[in-house]
Amino acid sequence: MKERIAKWPLWGVALLVLFVLLGPYCLDKVSARDKTVYKEIKTFNEILDLVQKNYVDEVDATELMQGAINGMIRTLDPHSAYMTPDMYKELEVETQGQFGGIGIEITILKDVLTVVSPIEDTPAFKAGVKPGDQIIKINGESTKDITIIEAVKKLRGPKNTKVTITITRETLPQPKDITLTRDVIQIRTVRFDVYEQSIGYLRIASFHERTADDVRKALRDLEAKAKPLKGLVLDLRNDPGGLLTQAIEVSDLFLTSGVIVSTRGRQAAMETKAEAKNSGSAEVTVPMVVIVNEGTASAAEIVAGALQDNRRAVVIGTQTFGKASVQTVIPLDDGSALKLTTARYYTPSGRSIQAEGIKPDVVVKPMKMIEDTHDAFEDRLREKDLKGHIQPDAPEGAPKPEREDAPLGQPQEWMMDYQLKTAVDILKSWQIMKTFSSGKS
Repeated sequence: MKERIAKWPLWGVALLVLFVLLGPYCLDKVSARDKTVYKEIKTFNEILDLVQKNYVDEVDATELMQGAINGMIRTLDPHSAYMTPDMYKELEVETQGQFGGIGIEITILKDVLTVVSPIEDTPAFKAGVKPGDQIIKINGESTKDITIIEAVKKLRGPKNTKVTITITRETLPQPKDITLTRDVIQIRTVRFDVYEQSIGYLRIASFHERTADDVRKALRDLEAKAKPLKGLVLDLRNDPGGLLTQAIEVSDLFLTSGVIVSTRGRQAAMETKAEAKNSGSAEVTVPMVVIVNEGTASAAEIVAGALQDNRRAVVIGTQTFGKASVQTVIPLDDGSALKLTTARYYTPSGRSIQAEGIKPDVVVKPMKMIEDTHDAFEDRLREKDLKGHIQPDAPEGAPKPEREDAPLGQPQEWMMDYQLKTAVDILKSWQIMKTFSSGKS
């Protein structure tokens, strides 16, 4: 999640920190706690001076200061980070949906570099990297105590260059090396299809600057393609999130009223509440099912939570990742930036899903579908197999039935995805139940 504010010089950030620490107190009314802070700052200056004068080798003061800043930020949470100018440029490129790398979203979980989810159709995805994989080495170097920003810098690089990650996984007997060839990661955030002629399928891979516009276009195309559109599956599996603003815009497309998300932080500016605007643009009113899993995180969880709490959609799948914090990116004068966790977000009902995640309304675990479509019951003797059986009535002008010896067709690809097939079946059942409740035949 990214929110920009005006550029601040480094000394300005220092003053802000002091203001937050001191609050409204005057200098002659400094509390004991604030005196302790001043004492620690004095100690830091003494150590810096001693290192610069006495360390065995000459040291770069800039590197020392950046190391001190990184150490300070590292004590906060896994998502706060200091970014050098180069790192900040990479972040800006990433939010535009294109960068060079292997295609994974990462975090620090229990002090271990962990994959939140691989991005579809990227080197990591194709190599079988999975949510929850722990990356213990990059190019043979341990990732112990590494920051996310440092890890990103090591994993990204020019197209066709290689990087080797060493992963551990519960199902692996020992660590596994995976060598990946970097590529230009051009994230296709949205794709769609129509199943069973009237069930729309909308997949959001991540939330970037163009995601809401892409979803609007996809919904218009779905309406035109379906005959007619009677239900919609929103697939947020392995969606690592992205921009908060885009998550709000996407949620608004499916809601006519109600809260989408609220945020709360220490500063008054962080107290926000986003509500549905009922703009009517590309609005979809058909029944919805949202599919989530352990790789669904951040902005994707905001959308799932908004639709679940407003009773707009049935959420199925497995429990989500559980990242419910908001990061503000504060650019600094020298081109660097501070990414700081400034608020927690809450679902419309006031739930904080931090470290817990969204719990599905219906738990549906992934299951490998059997590709052999031959049904043993098809071999049983039926009336139609009896010699001389009476032919069934057929409406006048109806096409002739298929040959009885026609081979069974293979299932469509989507039917091999158990969670997706369950979502489609729920929406089909929804339509059938409506006919019962209305008394229509």
